[in-house]
Amino acid sequence: MTRAWQRMLSGRRLDLLDPTPVDIEIEDIAHGLAFVARWNGQTKGDYAYSVAEHSLLVEELFSRIVPDAPVKWRLAALLHDAPEYVIGDMISPVKAAVGPGYGALDDRLAAAVHLRFGLPAVTPVKVKRQIKKADKISAWLEATQIAGFTEAEADRFFGKPDPSVTLGLRIQLRPPAEVRAEFTARHYYLLGQM
Repeated sequence: MTRAWQRMLSGRRLDLLDPTPVDIEIEDIAHGLAFVARWNGQTKGDYAYSVAEHSLLVEELFSRIVPDAPVKWRLAALLHDAPEYVIGDMISPVKAAVGPGYGALDDRLAAAVHLRFGLPAVTPVKVKRQIKKADKISAWLEATQIAGFTEAEADRFFGKPDPSVTLGLRIQLRPPAEVRAEFTARHYYLLGQM
């Protein structure tokens, strides 16, 4: 029989094919995401730009795009890439090559994460679009600030963001332990506001 689970540092055993909310802990998510590099690690700086750092930026951008959004949707924005704590971050061309199986796995994990933290298993389409918009703006910022893209290239791939949304945002590269701590603290803060 093929093993389809992973043991987490918390001691939980997460079944990747049939994940349950009871096996999900924010500390495992924060730890995993703080050590998963975006852009396949092809970024400037002394530290990899992690999915945890990206997620913090997406939540900030989402709150700028939809300032009156309920806190639960800000939490959904923070957790938008949570499944990557076990399946890693694949750049879009690789996801397309892998096919629909990757998306189905991602959806199952996302639903379990959402249920664990009091969110609906499936994010409403309108909110999902708003989070995706924040995600694309984040990608544009990352592309131009740390991934070596020109603004023209980033505009072509991700769309030119509204400067008022990105005002004052600079990409930070920090040690994983620092990012992990901030991600965890932000999660608990948002959860406490719900």
